[in-house]
Amino acid sequence: MLDLYARVWDGEPLGEHDYVISSDEKTSIQARCRCHPTLPPGCSRTMRVNHTYKRRGALAYLAAYDVHRANVFGRCEDTTGIVPFARLVEQVMTQEPYASAERVFWIVDNGSSHRGQAAIDRLAEQFPNAIMVHTPVHASWLNQVEIFFSIVQRKIVSPNDFTDTDEVAARLAAFETHYNRAAQPFKWKFTTADLADLLARLDRYERDHDQPDKTTAQARAA
Repeated sequence: MLDLYARVWDGEPLGEHDYVISSDEKTSIQARCRCHPTLPPGCSRTMRVNHTYKRRGALAYLAAYDVHRANVFGRCEDTTGIVPFARLVEQVMTQEPYASAERVFWIVDNGSSHRGQAAIDRLAEQFPNAIMVHTPVHASWLNQVEIFFSIVQRKIVSPNDFTDTDEVAARLAAFETHYNRAAQPFKWKFTTADLADLLARLDRYERDHDQPDKTTAQARAA
């Protein structure tokens, strides 16, 4: 996965017609309608958000982020799952340049929508030029789409004052259009060399702490 971010696969550079997609779901974005209007910041006054609200439903936001072109393709669904994720894949893979690409690598975590070999086989059957690559377990933070989701959380979802889910979906779509006009690829700095160094340090730590205390060992021997 880190090699793909550096445009390498199996030790070989990616070709001109190879693409890397980072994908995931942002679940349960709630529409909370505040009982009193949110007041914007003013002179010597921070934003004021009423703590009382009515729940107006929730939706899931599925997104696919082109790592090297900084393009986002998103859609809102009632829930996550295998079928909604397949619709996102179809949305991306049926348009250019992905439809005629040599290879399109899909980086995903181990969520139930795209877990395991079954998900890899489904994707390959759906689109033969698509290759699914899973993040390590408990390492979904390595998935670059999570950075985009954090931007969405700060700029769109917070402070969460929406009349209904239609307004949430409209705001997400408008932001997606704006983002694709202005965004640049993320400056990813965690490389395979950094990973090797981290693993070496963890290995040294474990070896040092697995060694029994010399005094305790001598006492046991006695």
